[in-house]
Amino acid sequence: MKTMLFAAGLALAALAGPAAAQDYNANANYGDVRLSPGFTPDPHLIAMRAGGTIDASTRFNTCRGFITAQPDARLWWDGKGSLNLKISAISNSDVTLVVNGPNGEWYCDDDSGDGFNPLVTLSPVAGRYEIWVGTYSSGETKPAVLSISEVTNF
Repeated sequence: MKTMLFAAGLALAALAGPAAAQDYNANANYGDVRLSPGFTPDPHLIAMRAGGTIDASTRFNTCRGFITAQPDARLWWDGKGSLNLKISAISNSDVTLVVNGPNGEWYCDDDSGDGFNPLVTLSPVAGRYEIWVGTYSSGETKPAVLSISEVTNF
């Protein structure tokens, strides 16, 4: 009987498949960028397709949208600077933003930028930032531009 229950448990686990999670160590979909305070041109822009199949709200309570397991972009920030760092996404569609900071903190936004565009404003510390841009339908991708700036609000 124990063998049968163990086998049934294995079968259920196989049907469930692996749990999806954010893999912030994976290669970024649209590459890495290294920036320093006072970088030019400002803003730094990265064209991409937003979206994925992972519901960000099931990972982080304050997040919205569907994102990929691997980050869309990775920012290496090499100094504090005196200005805030503004990470935003620009799209004709309603997109969301998820950022993992070097301190392990997660930041999320939906509509703090212009219109339906997300914006996260940080007092940056040196380190690695993983950035995801999401959409509101699982598996749907939409054109978007990721903006990293010290001076521009989008």
